[in-house]
Amino acid sequence: MPSPRPSPRRNNYDPLANLPRPLSERQRGGRARRVFGLGLVAAVVVAGVVIVRPGLGTGDSGDVQGAVVSDPPSAVPTSPAVVVAAVEPTAAPTASPQAAPTATPVATPLPPAQLTGYQWPLPRGRLTLEFGPSPWGSRIVDGEPFHDGVDFATFCGDRIVAAHAGTVLAAGRRYDQFMGWVGDLKRYTDRLDAKKLWGTLPIVVVIDDGNGYRSMYAHFGKVKVKKGQVVKAGQLLGWEGATGRASGCHLHYGLFSPLETATFGIDKDVVKRMKLPDQQIARIDPMLVLPDRPKPTKKPAASPTPAP
Repeated sequence: MPSPRPSPRRNNYDPLANLPRPLSERQRGGRARRVFGLGLVAAVVVAGVVIVRPGLGTGDSGDVQGAVVSDPPSAVPTSPAVVVAAVEPTAAPTASPQAAPTATPVATPLPPAQLTGYQWPLPRGRLTLEFGPSPWGSRIVDGEPFHDGVDFATFCGDRIVAAHAGTVLAAGRRYDQFMGWVGDLKRYTDRLDAKKLWGTLPIVVVIDDGNGYRSMYAHFGKVKVKKGQVVKAGQLLGWEGATGRASGCHLHYGLFSPLETATFGIDKDVVKRMKLPDQQIARIDPMLVLPDRPKPTKKPAASPTPAP
């Protein structure tokens, strides 16, 4: 026999009091609904399943549809056939921790000590101006004029060769876009176009050495190579000259990496007159990669011929 139904009015609490339906409708068939409900709960509990009672409202004017009515502890049935278990709210799934994104490494140039395969671009040249602070330099480093390459000299027309294997990026007087300027060159090139000054520039060869560096050769009298040509170390590039601002025939050789973030400043007068950017990518000393020249050996003195 089913357990006796607890009185809905016990402790002055009626679980149906807040239903948004007329009283006459709630009374009609109410007992049958309650008996059926208790029987269903008892059957489910026997089977080991816990039922959570949903909200009873169906909605009407002035009420919130789907509102849940909470029963106070005194309204819980105490029949031995019915066991009510407290249901703990299910915790929201914890998102699995994600590893912080790794910063993309920034490419940097190889240190000069790791650069190999270089040879002297003017094989018989003598060093006439070193890399570094110089009153003849138009670059500015630490507030002082600076010479951004090395100068070699022999005689006009001597052979200039590739210091390293690579691909020719420029050969002639239109080379500045490959020289590592930091800034826009339009004002500079517009000035050269307007005043027809391209012929005043030196003849220059710029080569991508294939190791993250570029070699720059300036003041040719004439060049033999062309843009896009692949050359080997020691291959003829052209002949020594004095084009551009030069006091005599010589070769200016520079070396830099487009990956370098350090910069050299440019003399303010040069920037103003030529309308050039005021910075360029910093160069390295080419003498750091060029091999030592073998010192000439003296011929041994002839031994005296013994007398017969």
